[in-house]
Amino acid sequence: MNAAQLFNLTDRVALVTGGSRGLGLQMAEALGEMGAKVAITARKANELDAAKAHLRGKGIDVLTHACDLSDPAAAEPLLDKVVSQWGTLDILINNAGATWGAPAEDHPLDAWQKVINLNLTAMFVLSQLAGKKVMIPRKAGKIINIASIAGYSGTDPHFMPTIAYNTSKAGVINFTKSLAVEWARYGIHVNGIAPGVFPSKMSKGMIDRAEQYILDHTPMRRMGTDQDLKGVTVLLASRASDFMTGVTIPVDGGFAAL
Repeated sequence: MNAAQLFNLTDRVALVTGGSRGLGLQMAEALGEMGAKVAITARKANELDAAKAHLRGKGIDVLTHACDLSDPAAAEPLLDKVVSQWGTLDILINNAGATWGAPAEDHPLDAWQKVINLNLTAMFVLSQLAGKKVMIPRKAGKIINIASIAGYSGTDPHFMPTIAYNTSKAGVINFTKSLAVEWARYGIHVNGIAPGVFPSKMSKGMIDRAEQYILDHTPMRRMGTDQDLKGVTVLLASRASDFMTGVTIPVDGGFAAL
């Protein structure tokens, strides 16, 4: 098999949570450009409609489903819709997430629970369901969990006073390792991506407050672009990564290396 065949995703079925904008839309676009059929989900139907139009404009076969994955009951109807449409699920990207900025001593408990529920518990619920209903019976699947460089260490509070977010993303990294070890026997690959700072709706406040700090602590002296996650997404979704599992790859311009 040549390199082009290893990266080819023609007719693979992918689901990207939080796929209506930002990093999720970038990853959905990458999968579709390599031939995959792509389902995206998010809470806001109007943002999904805009994302659908964008992806279809690129010739990508796309399905949308509006739901809030912080409610565990939302996962099964989502998965059932994808399988009903295309018969299977080959690739799951757990990207939906939230953050909350506050000093640890003042961080509201309900905000902590909101972040943990969406960033970590929802990832577990949907992965478990996809495994039991589709991937384990087929003995095949690619799961990609979106962590963050904030999951590797504490962060300067002037940069990111986000203890719940940081904790959840550290959990994502070890969830990825643990699930990879358990499900390797089923032929399921579980890997992660830890993005650095990418301009987005969620990161705007942080960038406005700490842009110079971010650039000073990024060896490449820039932030991520709308192209920078595409390559690693396709790698982890394709047969090119068939001997990789349990790893989380930073895509951060060197930020985590300092």
